[in-house]
Amino acid sequence: MQVIHTDNRPHYATVSRKILITFLVVSFLPLLVMTGSLLYQSHAFFHEKVKNQIEYLAKIHTLNIDAFLRERLNNIRFLAATRSYEELTDESGLRRILQRLQEEYGPVFSDLGIVDGNGRQIAYAGPFRLEGADYSQAPWFKEAMSNPDYVSDVFMGLRGLPHFIVAVRRQPRRGGRPWILRAAIDFRSFNDVVENLRIGKTGFAFILNRQGALQTETLADVKLAKASYMALFGRGGTGVREPVRFFERSDLTGIKSLYVTAPLKNGDWLMVLQQISADAFGDLRKTQGIALINLILGSVAIIASGVVLSRLVKARLLREDREKAMMNQQIVESGKMASLGELAAGIAHEINNPVAIMVEEAGWIGDLLEEETFQDSDNLAEFKRALKQINTQGIRCRDITQKLLSFARKSESRTSLVQIDQLIDEVVSLSTQHARYANVLIETRYAQDLPAIEVSQTEIQQVMMNLINNAMDAMAKTGGLIQIDASLDRDHIVIEVADTGPGIPETHLSRIFDPFYTTKPVGKGTGLGLSICYGIISRMGGRIQVKSAVGAGTTFTIHLPCAEAPPHQPGL
Repeated sequence: MQVIHTDNRPHYATVSRKILITFLVVSFLPLLVMTGSLLYQSHAFFHEKVKNQIEYLAKIHTLNIDAFLRERLNNIRFLAATRSYEELTDESGLRRILQRLQEEYGPVFSDLGIVDGNGRQIAYAGPFRLEGADYSQAPWFKEAMSNPDYVSDVFMGLRGLPHFIVAVRRQPRRGGRPWILRAAIDFRSFNDVVENLRIGKTGFAFILNRQGALQTETLADVKLAKASYMALFGRGGTGVREPVRFFERSDLTGIKSLYVTAPLKNGDWLMVLQQISADAFGDLRKTQGIALINLILGSVAIIASGVVLSRLVKARLLREDREKAMMNQQIVESGKMASLGELAAGIAHEINNPVAIMVEEAGWIGDLLEEETFQDSDNLAEFKRALKQINTQGIRCRDITQKLLSFARKSESRTSLVQIDQLIDEVVSLSTQHARYANVLIETRYAQDLPAIEVSQTEIQQVMMNLINNAMDAMAKTGGLIQIDASLDRDHIVIEVADTGPGIPETHLSRIFDPFYTTKPVGKGTGLGLSICYGIISRMGGRIQVKSAVGAGTTFTIHLPCAEAPPHQPGL
């Protein structure tokens, strides 16, 4: 029986696409919101964290450097306040003072000197030959003469090495020109204070004066233009202490770096902490990379889930559509078979009586022909042949009417519990001789512990015999194999009868169970065999199906409900 239904696959494909799009939208929206929120929050958090960290380092180190300069200046102030001019101008005493300072503070103080009001050094203690040096034109001397105390910028000076001066001006009590106690601060000791400040892999610190000159050495090339460095000071003048500032800017090579500036020495110097942005925000990049990887993996998972879900829904809808169409077709077929059954029953009753009379009358005529009156007739043999043919065809008509009655469910049948494997073996044994002549091999395979079923034994034998005979008729010319299987599928016993015959064309499958339809030659079949089988199986609450293809054989599958649950098997 072929199931005919409308092809709704294009409609379900559209439904599947809509389901997929809806699923993707609903799933992607929270994922994108969550990922965007994570990226935004991580960006804000890391920027604030890096800013606070680098600003804190800048503040701490500017306090340390200012404390260093202030302490050195206080050392010189203390000497100028506690020692007389005569003691300080005594070079042997000045050397002892330098020695004590170096013992106390290390090589921070490289030398000491007393400079008179005309800029001439009148006393000196240190490793250089600077006795009598003239500083009248030196910028630091002019600044020191104008201020009670002074810390100079880093310069080379007469010694040819970078250093800076800490100077204190004193006025003689008896009048006269003031004099200056100055100390040269070792550049290396001062530079180490700044150079040790390292941030990450690329962060370093350096100090600038207001002319843009470096006051310390740097561990990396400083590639920001001098005008940009000058802008770091802001608009405040000398002596104006500016707050710590944080910003991001590209250098001459186009590399973005973070800068934190903090004022030193009352705004005359500026400490700059510089770090490449990619290094400073390395953890942020990792976090963003992980978030993007999670987004990609989540997207792949959502898309895969959406595709699988839409396909499952589409398959489910198509399966339900086929099942519904099959159910409708079965209802139509049942109605059709019921109508045909009523028609067949009426025809069988109407024909059966005349046929019986014809057979009886033919027998009576045969008896009459045996009388002597007809023995000498030249047509006696022809009469007997005609009567035999009438009798044969009458019996054939009677058999057809009996089958019609059986098809119409008018015949009574008794049901009993039957072991299906034993019943099939009985039918196969009856067909063995016929199969041997037709060069057909019949094989059986049964599942273990098959339960008994409540059926009409004679009707099941009729169905199995019909299917086996049809298979042998199909393989009459070539021979072949008939495979009969019986197995348990939940609460049904499944019987399969498969042959290796030529198969049934697809155009015939839709009518294979119709009454009076046959593919056999005229006189070979009535077309009621499979329709009767269909009626018997349906009446028992089962179903029969056929699968066939030209050149691939035919398989009939019968599903019969079990009369009782299958026996309990230990260990299951």
